[in-house]
Amino acid sequence: MAMGRRQRHRQQTMWLATEQLPRTAGHVFYDQVNKTLTKHGFDEFAEKTCQQFYADTMGRPSLAPGIYFRMQLIGYFEGIDSERGMAWRCADSLSLREFIGVGLTGAVPDHSTVSRTRRLIDLETHGSVFSWMLGVLAENELVDGKTVGVDGSTLEANAAMKSIVRRDTGESYTDFLQGLAKASGIETPTREDLARMDRNRPKKGSNEEWVHPDDPDAAITKMKDGRTHLAHKVEHAVDMKTGAVLAVTVQAANHGDTTTLTGTLIELGSQMETLESITDKIREDRLTELVTDKGYHSNDSLTPLCAAGVRTYMSEPKRGRRNWKNKTEEQKAVYANRRRIRGNRGKALLRRRGLMLERPFAHCLETGGLRRVYLRGRSNILKRVLVHYAAFNLSLVLRQQIGKGTPRGFQGLVALQIFGLLALIRRLDAALRRNDAVLMPARYQNQRFPIGSSPLKNVTSTTGC
Repeated sequence: MAMGRRQRHRQQTMWLATEQLPRTAGHVFYDQVNKTLTKHGFDEFAEKTCQQFYADTMGRPSLAPGIYFRMQLIGYFEGIDSERGMAWRCADSLSLREFIGVGLTGAVPDHSTVSRTRRLIDLETHGSVFSWMLGVLAENELVDGKTVGVDGSTLEANAAMKSIVRRDTGESYTDFLQGLAKASGIETPTREDLARMDRNRPKKGSNEEWVHPDDPDAAITKMKDGRTHLAHKVEHAVDMKTGAVLAVTVQAANHGDTTTLTGTLIELGSQMETLESITDKIREDRLTELVTDKGYHSNDSLTPLCAAGVRTYMSEPKRGRRNWKNKTEEQKAVYANRRRIRGNRGKALLRRRGLMLERPFAHCLETGGLRRVYLRGRSNILKRVLVHYAAFNLSLVLRQQIGKGTPRGFQGLVALQIFGLLALIRRLDAALRRNDAVLMPARYQNQRFPIGSSPLKNVTSTTGC
């Protein structure tokens, strides 16, 4: 076969019909996303909710709310971690241009316009988009709300450890070490001297003493891979029956699970009340069972939940023999939780916890590109996280309708269907060959024939009747 060569100076046609443009599996997927959003009136909802942030008669040309939120959804579907990347990807892709509604000749908003719009629209409005998506899930019977699991993970902040400063004096980390070295008698300390002094110093990364000047909300913490970074903590509440994320919060990374659980449960209750107002349906089966890992197990967590009538299934860490003197209520809550996790339902829920609670982290943080955030400020980050998780919930609806919840998965589904069809054809052909071999004369049985052909076409047979 001769090698083909790229034509460098080929004359392009002046006019091209839109029907002749190439369409991919991703194009079909985004058509389905737009169809779902249009069916439930997303653009009308977004424009009505965001009307208060736009001027009526004057001002610079603005970015439509529907386009802004669609570009944020693309961040989840395409795994893009920055708004600059979203703008570049939308400008480069024909399917994404049609998805956000700018067409072939329209100008795609640049990243500065997207960033300005995000700062313009407040946190409550982003939260209302998340709540609206919960309403779509409820219409598709994807919200149960009785058994809920809670888990948290860390987001690497857009701040470097080498830029932290002292809270009391404002001096940098290097200046602080040089001051300690001079106080210990070293007049001109080298980098090795500073490293040696820092290595032997206890509690050198205390959040009470150090802060990042550009992102005060970021806290020094240990990441999942063991490294120490400035980070934030994202915590979500997941429906254990359907996998839908019912609430999500961004809190301080240095706060323990037992501390952040209260804020997530309060947000869960608020979202359930909002869902009732959206669907005009009173949900009597609110939170009755709570599933978590052992990091949330404590007397302060179990006691109020037991008093509220919530059945807890929290993995219990090994603490040895405990003293329950003057702690009757705490003992009752801990023993009841222990009795439940040892039962058949408790074991089944704890096994399911790893699947239902880790899956949103895998989709939103890893493949969704949100493990490292490029925004600063907890409210700013929460805006992005809310729309990101709303996209995850939307993918559950799409998975129910078309079988896949992401464009890459849908592309793989198309290929899987083609391979399945080819496999079916091969099976049918093999079956035909086996049936033909029974009636085939001996002189033909060791010969191979093309698919669809048979030597019996020219062979006559009779039943003897």
